[in-house]
Amino acid sequence: MSITQQALEYLLYRVRSFKLHGVHSPFVFNLYNQVILHNGAFYAYPRVEAVREDLLLDNRTIEVTDLGAGSNTIKYKNRKISDISRTSLKPAKYSQLLFRLVNYYQPKYVFELGTSLGITTAYLAEAARKAHVYTFEGCPNIAKEAKKNFDYLHLRNITQISGNLDETLKLQLEQIPQLDFAFFDGNHRYEPTMYYFEQCLAKAHEKSVFVIDDIYWSSEMKRVWQEIKKHPQVGQTIDLYFVGLVFFRTSQPKEHFTLAF
Repeated sequence: MSITQQALEYLLYRVRSFKLHGVHSPFVFNLYNQVILHNGAFYAYPRVEAVREDLLLDNRTIEVTDLGAGSNTIKYKNRKISDISRTSLKPAKYSQLLFRLVNYYQPKYVFELGTSLGITTAYLAEAARKAHVYTFEGCPNIAKEAKKNFDYLHLRNITQISGNLDETLKLQLEQIPQLDFAFFDGNHRYEPTMYYFEQCLAKAHEKSVFVIDDIYWSSEMKRVWQEIKKHPQVGQTIDLYFVGLVFFRTSQPKEHFTLAF
């Protein structure tokens, strides 16, 4: 999707979105007020952001293997860590939203589909130190760099899984009793993303939370988001433009919200 198209999509999102006073669902009202719009500080923020700052200044070069849709801006294989950080890492605003969601719900089993250099992984692991965080990365060289960051932060509740998600996701799902929280950032194409979503649904439950990244990144991701909203197992969704939140609460009506963030 071109920059012009993305700008138009964002403008349309701003027109559709509304703030707290327009939310009539108590569940969404509380989540929006207490978690999504929370602007206080947490202990993990400066720790993880210090690592991000170092990565943005790291001029070492590694060979990158793209198994998904790849980068919109960098097409060559040998890339500087600083360039990967600049184009691939989730901004602090959204990384810290993931932290707050996990901190709020305290899941036991967390999946992250797409590690990159591990900034969002670190936030997920910091938010629930007793959780089992499984992070999947297709590029072994990037996974090695992420591991250095986890070691530096002394995060011991992260399990790294390298390889193609088409092969690794199903195997790991078979090893857990349930999937409480999942962040989908491993592939930005329609068919693979929907395939991974369907696989993860097999271990989802009433209180699971799925987060879909970059729901307006391309026409394929827009289609993914629309299909997820219509899925019979999906109960409620929240569109925050750069990410979409998915819930499976059967005790509440099926509803879709577009909220300003």
